Amino acid sequence: MARKLPPLKALRAFEAAARHLSFTQAAAELHVTQAAISHQVKILEDRLGLSLFRRLNRRLVLTEAGQIYLPVLRDAFDRIAAGTSQLYKDEDSGPLRVSVLPSLAAKWLLPRMSRFRDRHPDFDVMISANNKLIDFSDDSVEMGIRYGAGNYPGLQVDLLLSDEVFPVCSPSIISDRAPLEAPEDLRHHTLLHDEVSREDESPDWRNWLQAARVSRVDWSRGPGFSDSSMVLEAAAAGHGVALAHCWLAQADLESGRLIQPFGPSIPSKHAYYIVCPPALAERRRVRLFREWLLEEAERTGAESAALSSLGPAQRPADKSVQQP
Repeated sequence: MARKLPPLKALRAFEAAARHLSFTQAAAELHVTQAAISHQVKILEDRLGLSLFRRLNRRLVLTEAGQIYLPVLRDAFDRIAAGTSQLYKDEDSGPLRVSVLPSLAAKWLLPRMSRFRDRHPDFDVMISANNKLIDFSDDSVEMGIRYGAGNYPGLQVDLLLSDEVFPVCSPSIISDRAPLEAPEDLRHHTLLHDEVSREDESPDWRNWLQAARVSRVDWSRGPGFSDSSMVLEAAAAGHGVALAHCWLAQADLESGRLIQPFGPSIPSKHAYYIVCPPALAERRRVRLFREWLLEEAERTGAESAALSSLGPAQRPADKSVQQP
């Protein structure tokens, strides 16, 4: 059986006016005009067939019916407010569950997480590092960071980091017998391959050598790795020259574990994106983590600009993209 309830606007107007015993103060609380409060109270009185206020010399007095009705409505609105707060509390209980690509988690996200914990010590983040497609339907993941073209239908999408690739290696592999001063010198070195880049159509050695206008290097030779961070670790260990995604290599370049011997850097048509269902986007913990990620991306850009001012062993002066 359907409940026979007066209009909610009228109930809110009466409850506020009855608490303040003032249409003016009720109007200020509800961000409407005094006339609107008076109109809604009149609608309620007509609906109930009862007078709720007596107007005496510019002041309001509750009638007997108004005195009976006010505590009922106050309790009802208090319970609604408490229930609404509980919903938000339940949504923000437990850790925030985020799915991140293993390479980005290891090389970019995890080294920065202490800053997030310092800012928001009231909740935890659980990082799931994998390359799988995200199924948001079972609520096991609330947010993801993925590498692609940015086309994720039905999801809220924020660009996190644009991408470019360039050669990197350990300083230890350069010698008089195996110089590495120009792209042509790659024929003296082992090329390390990122198999993930081949799958997602990111620039690979063939694309890079074409951009560098080099034809005497066999781009297909050399070992491959199933994760981008593994490629960088192999390069840092002196096993060859890797084609690095810029943000994954940044920390190793800053520390000197890796150097960029020469250019060019070539842009990728793919980038890193934050994705989440629109229904989850305004959860407090989701919103705060997304905002922090975007701040960190901006910070990363500033750090990259500072890195580019280092000497030629770390960053060549000419990073312009050359087309084949």
